Amino acid sequence: MIEKARGFLGTQIDNSSLVFFRFCYGFLIAAETIGAIFTGWVNRTMVQPKFTFSFIGFEWLQPLPGDGMYYYFIVMGVCGLLIMVGLFYRVSTILFFILWTGAYLMQKSEYNNHYYLLVLLSGIMIFMPANKGRSLDVRFGFTQESKTCHNAYIWFFILQIGIVYVFASLNKMHMDWITARPIGIWFQSKSHFWLIGPLLDKEWFQQIIAWGGIVYDGAIVFLLLNRKTRKLGFCLSLIFNLFNSAVFHIGIFPYLMIAFTVFFFPPEFVRKRLFKDQNVVERKEGKISKKFVYVMAVYFIIQLILPIRHHLYKGDVHWSEEGHRMAWQMMLRAKSGYVRMDVINKETQEKIRVNLNKYLTRKQKGSIAGEPDMMWQFAQYLKKEYQKQGIDVAVFVESKLSLNGHTPQPLVDPKTDLASVSWERWKHSDWILTYDSYD
Repeated sequence: MIEKARGFLGTQIDNSSLVFFRFCYGFLIAAETIGAIFTGWVNRTMVQPKFTFSFIGFEWLQPLPGDGMYYYFIVMGVCGLLIMVGLFYRVSTILFFILWTGAYLMQKSEYNNHYYLLVLLSGIMIFMPANKGRSLDVRFGFTQESKTCHNAYIWFFILQIGIVYVFASLNKMHMDWITARPIGIWFQSKSHFWLIGPLLDKEWFQQIIAWGGIVYDGAIVFLLLNRKTRKLGFCLSLIFNLFNSAVFHIGIFPYLMIAFTVFFFPPEFVRKRLFKDQNVVERKEGKISKKFVYVMAVYFIIQLILPIRHHLYKGDVHWSEEGHRMAWQMMLRAKSGYVRMDVINKETQEKIRVNLNKYLTRKQKGSIAGEPDMMWQFAQYLKKEYQKQGIDVAVFVESKLSLNGHTPQPLVDPKTDLASVSWERWKHSDWILTYDSYD
């Protein structure tokens, strides 16, 4: 079996798909990073906050002071443009991967699945010979031109996007999504949109979107893989992703998903139609190293395990958030509620209500109300702030949360001192209350 895999993955094929994707990828990441500056995302997320919610274990990774984060994102934008034109490709991909992963890990109050996908993708692109054709690296003699690449590189992308879509479909098979509860909440605030606004407010249309999302995510990869249904799949991909872009305003993600479809078309089609090159590039049999096959297998095994790890935790992942990130739990819950935090001086028993406005931005307050790990992190921060004054404190949290419009329920145990408990990485934290029922 390993030998068959080596032969299939090692076959040399036309690299036009990989080269074209490099153009799209470089342009989109440049647009994402530079756009983050001009839309105020960097200021709102990285500059304004007094306290930043880094991923647990990466608290040492903090935004640069002053205007540092603006320059940080400008450098990423330049890397994107260099990748697009294929200049200093290897250095640019490595630098972008480091910087983007750092930006991803240093804040999670604005978590988005496509941020995580870009972490994976930027790491993958380091090892792709995407600058071997139609690049400035070739023109200036920094690398040798090639019109072929291993079949493995194309299938790496196909398998990765397949995992994203299939898990997105499976995760939608939840009663709240099936009944379009989160969609109904989101669409209520968008009924004023030009042309499509009246449709968004209709329950029957919300049901179509809910069921359409399940079917589309589950079928799109298979439609694109089949030659007879590929054009249909591509048209559906355009409609689905452009609709998401227009309604949800989720940055480059829809366009990145459209760009991925290039890997499902024959590379000679890409060469002739997109590059207007009528030359024929012949396939050559070959074998890729066993090491590459093993690395590829381990990578995708991890990608299959991460999205199901939430089953190790007690309760509903949409409620507790335990195992929610890096699992393609895409837009499955709408949360609203409140959180109050009290600091108690252990020596004097004086109780002080924490003014969250003093420490957190509006977005951070909205995030912390529905995410227990952020409550815990902020409790640890408060504890350290008071310790600087020589005061030992306990921190208690009172919260009520509505999940997808259901009756609000307490999210965490108000009797647990979050400043004194440890974060559980591999099991359910008992102070996170389980969801009683869906009304």
